[in-house]
Amino acid sequence: MTPTETLPTEIRAALAAHTTLTLAYADKDGPQACAVLYALADRQPADGRHPVPTLVFVTSPGTRHGRALLSGDARVAFTAQRDGQEWTELTGIQGRGACRLLEGADRETAWQAYSARFPYVERTERLRQAMDRAGVWELRPDWLRLVDNGRGFGHKTEWPRPFSA
Repeated sequence: MTPTETLPTEIRAALAAHTTLTLAYADKDGPQACAVLYALADRQPADGRHPVPTLVFVTSPGTRHGRALLSGDARVAFTAQRDGQEWTELTGIQGRGACRLLEGADRETAWQAYSARFPYVERTERLRQAMDRAGVWELRPDWLRLVDNGRGFGHKTEWPRPFSA
């Protein structure tokens, strides 16, 4: 596939169709994975190029994965798919990218995308207070692969990000 700056429609649709990703990372104790709810958002690069797709999630910096992501080398791998699919219809996303903890205006913008995707976090005071204490993170993919067996066994669409944003 020739790299393009815009995310292919079928990959964007697959990311929008799911809500949970399995985030794989490594720390001093070795590799680990965790599940987090995410929202698909776009970030506009300062150079005015096409918006960069990002995945926004919420977790405490005090968790094992939060500490690993703060360690300085926040490279991760992830998958997103619905559970219980038949192999003939299996569809999901695989990806790699970098994570960072958001602050200030970036955090607020990301929180708006997250709470729009999961409106119940704003409606429950106890949950809202917990979310206020948690970190809001951005995962910026630099490679994505859609696997869609519904289009034929092993059908894949890939998107590498061809620039640094």
